[in-house]
Amino acid sequence: AAVVQALLAALLFGISAPISKLLLGDIEPIPLAAFLYLGSGIGLAIFQVIRRGKRSEEGEASLKRSDLGWLAGAVIAGGVVAPIILMFGLQHTPGATASLLLNFEGVATTLLAALIFKEAVSRRAWLAIIFITGASILLSVTLGEEWGISLGAVGVLAACIFWGFDNNFTRNISAKDPVSIVMIKGIAAGFFSLCLALILGNQFPDWMAVLKAMLLGSLSYGLSITLFIRAMRGLGAARTSALFGTAPLAGVALSFILLKESGGIMFLIALPLMVIGAVLLVYEEHDHSHVHESLLHEHLHQHDDGHHQHVHEEIQSPKAHSHEHQHNQQEHTHHHMPDIHHRHMHGSED
Repeated sequence: AAVVQALLAALLFGISAPISKLLLGDIEPIPLAAFLYLGSGIGLAIFQVIRRGKRSEEGEASLKRSDLGWLAGAVIAGGVVAPIILMFGLQHTPGATASLLLNFEGVATTLLAALIFKEAVSRRAWLAIIFITGASILLSVTLGEEWGISLGAVGVLAACIFWGFDNNFTRNISAKDPVSIVMIKGIAAGFFSLCLALILGNQFPDWMAVLKAMLLGSLSYGLSITLFIRAMRGLGAARTSALFGTAPLAGVALSFILLKESGGIMFLIALPLMVIGAVLLVYEEHDHSHVHESLLHEHLHQHDDGHHQHVHEEIQSPKAHSHEHQHNQQEHTHHHMPDIHHRHMHGSED
């Protein structure tokens, strides 16, 4: 299920590029970014209001005060700092170079996950990341355009690193309600971009263009990132980001239809590379004896997964539900990924 969620998130995000390109005829870049983010946040806020009456035992775990630090870090790193650095970087970086360097986000996420957040990344997963990132690079290469490395290019790489931190910060609260997380991130980032657009004197678009942008944002940002966070629960940040790296494939495919653009030879080379990378992750096997330390936490769960055998006093046959629960220490062997229950250390990865 987590793999499907990651691929669907990539599909929804991938289609945003060609549709946004159509909207750029009516909206300037910074206001467009603002309304895409606001659309994601406001759309999910409406969804929250609709489902509020049903948030009982089957509801997602709510954000707690202890989660706010990670959430604030994600908003600041991914919604504020990264876009600012990217804008300044783009001013001094050729378009072809920038498109190429933006593929570094997935690599940055994986490196930070492995080196700083101690997430287990197997050799097979690294190979898949290389295939998918390589394919993304091929799709972003535009022959004949101006190329060059400058201080601006360093800025683009720095923006990718901050988005990598954003992804890893979000992973640490991925057990909590993803709708609330994305709603807060969307409204905060959108409000910031909108204020920036007003300060820079960007022209305000007509309301029909605003509604189109917000509708696109609710799907390609709101729903997409919600699925991305849910996928991180089961796959971890590195593998989810790798699968999310297939997003350009969906963008190129839709460009064929909407913009009558041809991907050419690069698309034909990138397609099998992405498929190979995705298959490597889908069929990855990771099985060894591991110890679960005693843990108290809260998240949506069921009692048929081998990790949730606690007893309820009031609920006789609980389905998916959320409450604070205790995991006792245990040692066992089974196939697993670096999900919210398997973030243990590894000596060496195969």
